[in-house]
Amino acid sequence: MAVQEVRAFNRFYTNLIGALDYSRHLYTPYTLTESRVLYELAHAPRTDAADLRAELSLDAGYLSRLLTKFERDGLVGRAPSEQDSRRRRITLTPRGREAAALLDERSREAVGSLLSRVEPELRPRLTDALRTVRDILGDGRPGPADRDGPILRDPAPGELGWMVQRHGALYAAEYGWNTEFEGLVAGIVADFARDHDPKLERAWIAELDGGPVGSVMCVRDDAPEARDAEPHTARLRLLLVEPGARGHGLGERLVGTVVEFAREAGYRELTLWTNDVLAAARTLYQRAGFTLVAEKPHHSYGADLVGQDWRLPLREEAVIPPDGQRKGTGP
Repeated sequence: MAVQEVRAFNRFYTNLIGALDYSRHLYTPYTLTESRVLYELAHAPRTDAADLRAELSLDAGYLSRLLTKFERDGLVGRAPSEQDSRRRRITLTPRGREAAALLDERSREAVGSLLSRVEPELRPRLTDALRTVRDILGDGRPGPADRDGPILRDPAPGELGWMVQRHGALYAAEYGWNTEFEGLVAGIVADFARDHDPKLERAWIAELDGGPVGSVMCVRDDAPEARDAEPHTARLRLLLVEPGARGHGLGERLVGTVVEFAREAGYRELTLWTNDVLAAARTLYQRAGFTLVAEKPHHSYGADLVGQDWRLPLREEAVIPPDGQRKGTGP
């Protein structure tokens, strides 16, 4: 009886989510397996081919052919692993990140459409049932979200506004800053939303249990007249981790993701501006290799503060500008 029920559920669910014709279901050129590999690469900053093979239980030859196809299409890059030269490290290119983001967006839309047919009072029952299935059939093995904690992804519609709201609320609660700070964040977010180059600028949301718990942004910091030249300086902005998600390395992951993105995008250096009262954040920057290059007292957001400029060279030829600092323009 149990076998029949499981098989019946499999037939029902694969048809429900369009798994038998996944590419047409999400209007993408990728199969279900290809989409899953892109998902894993998008949510694990450092992934070796062996990790992918083990996580997805894929045949080594099949995975190799799939990655070769991705590499030919400009979606991934392969290089020797930093930990073991016998292993191959796989990373998404900017084009690959765009493809993964599109898949993620369309998958969310499909699931949202599915859930819209479920009465709100029945959704907790549904999610509890899904979690029960994972707990029983997973044999105690953690899934991707459980294994790695929060996942990092592109902001969904409305979540750029969440970044503004949470920065305003948390900094008011923890430091007593006024709405001047929220206005600053709103301006940063508006500039990003209005005009940004996805190959050189990106925002991330950390998601846990279906909701955002953190954010960070990487934007180009070169002067407008230099935008047609090779990118030189990137700026880390809007790092935030919700209080309930702290203490598990999420801040370090967010900072590390920006550093890796900036390096792969071709920037020569990464900068940031912060304030001396943000001790936990400053510790994260030091661990990532940033050095303090300048600081200056100021009165902003209703408080007396000391603003700090931090810098991380991404290439050996990167040099500090003649004045020893870059103008701080916000978090």
